[in-house]
Amino acid sequence: MDDTAFQVELVTALAEVDADEWNAVANPPGLRRDPFLSWEFLEALESSGAATRDTGWMPYHVLVRDAAGRLRGAMPLYAKTHSRGEFVFDHSWADAFERAGGAYYPKLLSAVPFTPVTGRRRLAAPGPDSAHIEATLLNAALQLARRNRLSSLHINFVEPEESEALTRAGLLARTDQQFHWLNNGYESFDAFLADLSSAKRKNLRKERAKAQEGLEFLHLTGDAITEAHLDRFFEFYMDTGSRKWGSPYLTRETFSLLRERMAGDMLFVFAMEDGEAIAGAMNMIGSDTLYGRYWGTLVDRPMLHFETCYYQAIDYAIANGLRVVEAGAQGGHKLARGYVPVMTYSAHWIAHPGLRDAVADYLERERLAVEHDLDYLNERTPFRKSE
Repeated sequence: MDDTAFQVELVTALAEVDADEWNAVANPPGLRRDPFLSWEFLEALESSGAATRDTGWMPYHVLVRDAAGRLRGAMPLYAKTHSRGEFVFDHSWADAFERAGGAYYPKLLSAVPFTPVTGRRRLAAPGPDSAHIEATLLNAALQLARRNRLSSLHINFVEPEESEALTRAGLLARTDQQFHWLNNGYESFDAFLADLSSAKRKNLRKERAKAQEGLEFLHLTGDAITEAHLDRFFEFYMDTGSRKWGSPYLTRETFSLLRERMAGDMLFVFAMEDGEAIAGAMNMIGSDTLYGRYWGTLVDRPMLHFETCYYQAIDYAIANGLRVVEAGAQGGHKLARGYVPVMTYSAHWIAHPGLRDAVADYLERERLAVEHDLDYLNERTPFRKSE
């Protein structure tokens, strides 16, 4: 196809893009719906002050339009002045390059801010032109990096097929792991437990009983979510964020915008004691996946985290026919609770030949270690061994 059939455009705010146009390529019919790629989610991060120049996330979204001006492809893209909020850790690369006299920041990142969820990054609706549009998006991002003499381009949490395509295009492949719960057609939580070994089944039942003692668990979605609920949850979020990250990523306004725009895609789980919420978890709902995002509590209670975030999520997924629960990054403790290890992928372009060679060597060894670790963990899941 003639490259002149498409026009590349850069925008520094998603508010400059029509929401319906963006969503038509971000979540087109026939593909799995990903709430994090929606205009409503990504723009809320910008307009609420969470992902802006002031916080080190400078939007430079790539758009591809056809000759008629219709949006045919898009790529969420940010110039970053740090590596926080990414969950694919390149701090050691930055340190090594800067010790050698280089400037690692700013860099380019294609990802959903603060969200370690696998999904599409080069957004195009399925069709005969989709591969060409995806190539155009990648080339535009690389040209932006080269033209501005940036150190690198990173494309995080891509799908396996896209990882392969990006590797063929010359980017370096990186792998890591998460823990996901997979719904094997369970009709109840007890049916899930029946797939576990006897000892693990007993442990999970004890954990749930301990965590639920004296509590009720409230599931809220859609119009049932109120600003009062958000006020309470924000207390939990700020406490957890301040302890784990030092500076929580989202603002209070972020939660209000998400509620206003996409409450039907949100699930809040609150642990209630004597009518008061003492802990809560926020999840996002995709077409086949429940995504655990944030959690917090102001009390110290054994097993409350596991119940609020993991077991209640499983309950909801089973009741609503969802195929997967993604409970966020890291967390080996999820393995004993029925969440299995899953490979995650990212792709990296490094401008400096010396740094690129060093990173390529490191990633080759890291991929082998991740694969070995995945095999090790798969041998130690709590599920009953087949005869």
